[in-house]
Amino acid sequence: MGGRYLTARRAAEELGVSLPTLYAYVSRGLVRSEAGAGRSRRYREEDVRHLRERKERRRDPSRAAEDALHWGTPVLESALTLVSGGRLYYRGKDAVALAGGWSLERVAALLWTRDSEDARALFEGGANASSRPAPDGVPGVSKLEPLGRFQALLPLAAPLDPAAYDLRPRAVARTGSRILHLLARTAAPDGREAPEAGVAGVLQRGWVAGEPGAGNLINAALVLCADHELPVSTFAARCVASSGATPYAVVAAGLHAMGGVRHGGMIELAEVLLGEVEASGDARGVLTGRLRRGEGIPGFGHSLYPGGDPRGVELLRLCAETYPGAQAVALADEVCGAALEVVGERPTVDLGLTILARTLDLPPGSAVALFALGRTVGWIGHAIEQYEGGTLIRPRARYVGEQPPVLEKEG
Repeated sequence: MGGRYLTARRAAEELGVSLPTLYAYVSRGLVRSEAGAGRSRRYREEDVRHLRERKERRRDPSRAAEDALHWGTPVLESALTLVSGGRLYYRGKDAVALAGGWSLERVAALLWTRDSEDARALFEGGANASSRPAPDGVPGVSKLEPLGRFQALLPLAAPLDPAAYDLRPRAVARTGSRILHLLARTAAPDGREAPEAGVAGVLQRGWVAGEPGAGNLINAALVLCADHELPVSTFAARCVASSGATPYAVVAAGLHAMGGVRHGGMIELAEVLLGEVEASGDARGVLTGRLRRGEGIPGFGHSLYPGGDPRGVELLRLCAETYPGAQAVALADEVCGAALEVVGERPTVDLGLTILARTLDLPPGSAVALFALGRTVGWIGHAIEQYEGGTLIRPRARYVGEQPPVLEKEG
């Protein structure tokens, strides 16, 4: 895997140690190094950062715990997803590479059971889930965009699936396949006649029936959204799983967290930005105006990917490759060029999903729906890990409010 490296002097400065101490860390396997220019060596920045964070946790455990909740040190163990060296890996496999040839179902099997060949067994009959509520049967729900329909209907479906109370790993994976199919048919009701095509096929039939080639593009988006460590929705999902609630409750928690403006809502903000550029015809002017007004540039820059979000880059590449003449592709080129010039940032998955939805002329809310459907796979995977661990996630709060009066002992 690739990564960023530091010189020996810079690594020692970051750790607050002497060069001999740095070399001792290397000999103990705490910091990886490799040959650099000439006779010098360079040191893995990621290892240096992790070692520094470990030292800080030992000095002030309470402060370290607080910082961990803000893009800080890892707070939970997981064998599902790794973000390292500007790349995203699912159980050690590059997610971008998987998006080019694996179905979402195969990725789900990899994350849920560690065996991608388990997909057929897990998803066979998944489209024939037990009774489910129909959007038309709940007043007002059919008028909602897909994410709203997901949030409204999933809690109604939960009591109709008694097998969901079986929290053994294999049973949870089967429940996950039923939930995934339910959400796909909810997002694209007209595609429900194509269960054999998988989730991507259901969406393609329901959203863009006249574009058979769109299925691969939709599937790639789902795969790239499948998991991403512990964003707020996944952390919420793991907390719910730790209580012993069913996978339906786990996914519902993730969906509601995703609806927040700082998470899935960023996709809608990216769409607003594209609309502004489209209306003005001046991408650089729009971005400059936003900065002048103290507004953000949604769809660009990610804390975990200083060199650029590989998911966003891949989605934009696939759109351009599949539909080179699309107006949305030209718009993406214009906005991305301006963003790199004005703020030095590259596109995220949020912009990639928005451009994909525009390229295929998908229904309103489809970009967020793709994000939610793909991430459902990750939420189920994290639920399985949490159920197997058998621990309750119950952190403590550092009280900073008014102190109670000192009570005198009676007598």
